[in-house]
Amino acid sequence: MPEAVDSTFKTRTFGLTELDQVARGLLGVGFPGVWCFYGDMGSGKTTMIKHICQQLGVTSGMSSPTFSLINEYHGSDHLPVYHFDFYRLKNETEAYDLGTEEYFESGSYCFVEWPEKIPSLIPVRHIRISLAAAGPSTRKIEFEKHE
Repeated sequence: MPEAVDSTFKTRTFGLTELDQVARGLLGVGFPGVWCFYGDMGSGKTTMIKHICQQLGVTSGMSSPTFSLINEYHGSDHLPVYHFDFYRLKNETEAYDLGTEEYFESGSYCFVEWPEKIPSLIPVRHIRISLAAAGPSTRKIEFEKHE
């Protein structure tokens, strides 16, 4: 059985069949707020966010907000969960104009793809998750909690 992910977790490799377990483990850290997902195109950022959202009770409408930039979902507790995809941003000002800081300060889960596009908007307190393909059906994940 794969190791659990907890606040002492730093890095591990997992199979795609373990996505739900990894998502549960990440949520076990108990850290609503800003979660930054780093990784190349196709590394699994959107897929990991979908599995985390499923663990939060989101049942429909999950997709990458590549064109809308922000998707809002609702979990089983009916609180909003925000999913950002900043891949298409031309500059940080676009994210600022969307009210990103207010979302980040809301206390809700904010899952951010391509956070490297908005470095000055990322709050000090956040989770950094890096994903990389380690094989056709495995991924390497690195996890850091910043407080």
